[in-house]
Amino acid sequence: MTKKKAIKKIKKTKKGKRGFTLVELLVVVAIIGLMAAVALVALNSARQKARDARRVADIRQVQTALEMYYSDQNGYPSGTNIMIGNTAGAAGACIDNAGMTAACSGTVYMARTPSNPAPTNDGSCAVASYLYNSASNTTYQIQYCLGAATGSLTAGNHTATPAGL
Repeated sequence: MTKKKAIKKIKKTKKGKRGFTLVELLVVVAIIGLMAAVALVALNSARQKARDARRVADIRQVQTALEMYYSDQNGYPSGTNIMIGNTAGAAGACIDNAGMTAACSGTVYMARTPSNPAPTNDGSCAVASYLYNSASNTTYQIQYCLGAATGSLTAGNHTATPAGL
């Protein structure tokens, strides 16, 4: 074979071999889809953990406001099943010198109480809101739920009191 024919043959094979085959493209698309699915699962897990961390922080923030209230008023606000952080503006929208009320006036301990992050039904949680209960002015209970273990707290329903979470 002459040098000219060999070069012509190489050019011919290079010319006919352009782009990717359908199988190669399908393999690449399948790999990208698999990686996206794994990333989505990891992202959802991280979101649930973030919501639970926020729930714990919210309860601690409300407890701090209640302790400031107790210090000034010599007692906790009274009430049963008050939804804390109700976005509709009903009872529990703020904590002021009148207790948990819809509109703040006077000394404001918490102008806007935090609300349970959505979706509120993580894990086995059926409680959609944080619930405040105080039969006497010497103690209180805040009911909340965690979808997964957070720090030293286990998943499920919890009750915060003046003693802690």
